[in-house]
Amino acid sequence: SNQSDIAVASYVRVTLGSEHYDIGGNFASNTFTAPVTGKYQLNVNVRIDAVANNSTYYLCYLTTSNQGYYQTLDSDAVSLSYFCFVISVVADMDANDTAYIDIYQAGGTQQTDIVGTGGDPVTHFSGYLLG
Repeated sequence: SNQSDIAVASYVRVTLGSEHYDIGGNFASNTFTAPVTGKYQLNVNVRIDAVANNSTYYLCYLTTSNQGYYQTLDSDAVSLSYFCFVISVVADMDANDTAYIDIYQAGGTQQTDIVGTGGDPVTHFSGYLLG
């Protein structure tokens, strides 16, 4: 889903408003819940528009119950119309562990949007249990 003018200096949960498919029904309320213990391939793409060039940085977090993963954008050093955070990890998850995505903007103008629809590319999440 699109999220407009995200908050500055706070963690904003990325809203994932639709599913292409969800085998087993393990995704709800913007959170993936591991059905069984194992290694999971998790993939995140988050597009932000209207990057505030007067901000200090942005962080995109993929948080699991066991570990957090993140990517940083040093936004005060660039002038961007949009940016895509991309994270791909193999995560060790136990049954009922969760994974979700947050964005953090440090400083600057509250103007940044998370693009969930209407752009190319758009924000998406995928995950699967490795064999």
